Amino acid sequence: MNKNDILRRIRYIFDLSDSEMISVFGQADYEVSRSQVSDWLKKDDDPACKNCTDTELAIFLNGFINHKRGRREGSQPEPEQILNNNAVLKKLKIAVNFKAEDMIRVLSLAGLQISKHELSAFFRKPGHKHYRECKNQMLRDFLKGLQLELRPGGDEPEDPWGNL
Repeated sequence: MNKNDILRRIRYIFDLSDSEMISVFGQADYEVSRSQVSDWLKKDDDPACKNCTDTELAIFLNGFINHKRGRREGSQPEPEQILNNNAVLKKLKIAVNFKAEDMIRVLSLAGLQISKHELSAFFRKPGHKHYRECKNQMLRDFLKGLQLELRPGGDEPEDPWGNL
């Protein structure tokens, strides 16, 4: 899934300004400029759009956890070099302090019915026999459900996925 799309959607759902986006990166001890943030948030067909790397999105999500829940003592976690949808889903779950029931509720808002057991498979280690890869549509549905819960009736942004 496109990392820029994830960044744009999180920005919209949580109504983050450019300054707040810069601050979130700062929460993970990473300095970004307003122009970097702006380039990541541009539409994909804009020639000035720059791709957000896995590491940059991981840094943002680590900072977002600190932003929402408070910075933990000691050293900060190292950002992943390769970030899959399972890791994005897990970091968002931690940031918004959701339990399984909350995740299920949010997914149902987006029209996806899932059991607690199916959900837990996304948070297992990749070698585990019940591990399940989080597909793009699952992550989209979670983000859509978060949007419906946190910004009900708000003007929807142009949907990069064409399915909201």
